[in-house]
Amino acid sequence: MFLRRFRKRCSGKTHSYWALVESYRTERGSRQRVVCYLGALKPGEESGWDRLGDNLQGKAKPAPSLFDPPVRPDPEPEVATILPKKVRLENLRDFGDVWLALGLWRLLELDVLMAKVLPSGREEVPWAQMAAILVAARFCGPQSELHIEQMWYRDTSLADLLGVSADKVHTDRMYACMDFLLPQKEALEKHLKGRIGELFAPSCELLLYDVTSTYFEGKCQDNPLAKRGYSRDSRPDCLQICLGLVVTPDGLPLGYEVFAGNRHDSTTLEEIVTKMEAKYGRSERVWVMDRGIVSEKNLAFLRDRQGKYIVGTPKAQLRHYEAQMVEKAEWHAVENGVEVKLVSGAEGTEKYVLARSAARRDKEKAQTDRFVSRLEEGLKQMQRSMEKGRLKDSGKAHERLGRLLEKNWRAKRAFVVKIEPIEPAEGKAVLRLQYEPNAEWSEYRACAEGCYLLRTNLVDLDAKTLWKRYIQLTDVEWAFRITKEELKIRPIWHQKENRVKSHILICFMAYVMWKTLEQWMHRSGLGDAPRPLLEEFAKIKSGDVVLPLQEPTEQSGRELRLRCVVEPDEAQKVLLNRLGLELPRRLRSSLAK
Repeated sequence: MFLRRFRKRCSGKTHSYWALVESYRTERGSRQRVVCYLGALKPGEESGWDRLGDNLQGKAKPAPSLFDPPVRPDPEPEVATILPKKVRLENLRDFGDVWLALGLWRLLELDVLMAKVLPSGREEVPWAQMAAILVAARFCGPQSELHIEQMWYRDTSLADLLGVSADKVHTDRMYACMDFLLPQKEALEKHLKGRIGELFAPSCELLLYDVTSTYFEGKCQDNPLAKRGYSRDSRPDCLQICLGLVVTPDGLPLGYEVFAGNRHDSTTLEEIVTKMEAKYGRSERVWVMDRGIVSEKNLAFLRDRQGKYIVGTPKAQLRHYEAQMVEKAEWHAVENGVEVKLVSGAEGTEKYVLARSAARRDKEKAQTDRFVSRLEEGLKQMQRSMEKGRLKDSGKAHERLGRLLEKNWRAKRAFVVKIEPIEPAEGKAVLRLQYEPNAEWSEYRACAEGCYLLRTNLVDLDAKTLWKRYIQLTDVEWAFRITKEELKIRPIWHQKENRVKSHILICFMAYVMWKTLEQWMHRSGLGDAPRPLLEEFAKIKSGDVVLPLQEPTEQSGRELRLRCVVEPDEAQKVLLNRLGLELPRRLRSSLAK
């Protein structure tokens, strides 16, 4: 669910309000519907901060306050006459999004952690503040460190909120901060586990694990992890690294690891499991993984450690359950268009769950139909080449057929193909290609499309529960999508191994802040899509209200500058009320000529 802003013009006035909108699938494709309209916060209705604070009873909250900048005393008040015609507004800067990012940083107590673990000495800007700038930039407007120096930081109000002037934020200082951050990865994960546990009390019994990749721009000669491998970003021409991420069923991250770009997913499991068990213990851990990570060796490894698992299986294993797929009995609906049933497995030690989805069937059918059409067209072209005498060599004909089948691998069993010599030759033709549909494959395809098989050693659970736990893997996929699209983890421009790992660590911290905001919005009744909220907060600016003073001639030219936050509109006030937040009115003031 996500927020959508509506505007309605009535009696010459434009009214703005919010609605909570849900996307859902139908037979005709994706549709959207309004779940509810959000009005002003009613008296007695709890705000999102109140609900979030329920888990913090008896624990210290960030000081001096969650979002307000440090209080700077105003100069001594004076009585002066202002020239109204010369009042102006200058230096508009982005305020709302960076203010929210800094608040999330303090809510997670990352400012406290960074002040404790990062070294302190004679540096002009504390490393803890530089870390906050790097993560806030990744959260609000992900770009390069050079862009942060030259444009982004100067266009925001972070200088007022953190007290760090723009001339002190440059690439050398940011790179140095990244070098100091990387060794604190373990301390950071430990801290976030505790803080997320206080805020949201997530269940760590069910752990979702998956692997993705992200690619580099450049040669990466100083990075031994940069290798060519299977690219999920459709960039096989670039070097890449692999990322393994462990999250809770709510998508809250528990940890990650960086692997070489040519490493197979299945070889990463033992390392991840060992590290997660060292942090959270062995007991009551259920691992949910996709079929790309599954191997008999990995499952044996988990069983030897008394581990539990729910995993996907290779597509080829479906052939062993063709009879059960055809049977109409014992299927149970778990949601619209999805059915599951238990099938036989290893006696007493494992269960297999057969699932089928109408949406998945339509998708796979369309994909396979394209392969079948391409394969048939290729076979017809070979026939024409043989008839015209351009294809006479039997060896070359079989090579061409092999390349055609390899290119259309999804439909390689769709036809029974024969290449035979013609004796005597018929005109220019010395070879004949004949093909006919494979009835056995067509029958199997009809029942297998849209089906997939799950495997588990949780023998006490029913098929519905097992499927619902497995389908939560989509939370990991959404995590990868957020880090790649919203936080721009790809492509990576850094060339050194440590800088690459530091870049990923900063993206990880920004992702934790993203999920924290998502959970906060969910408890506030604002859905679970932070992007519309962040875009709306980015419209809230700060600026200098310049008030020229009317004074005696000898003191003329003085101006009173008030750095203020603009008044939010009515729709923005609704969001602030729902989150339990109050914008500061003034950041600072000064009197100058």
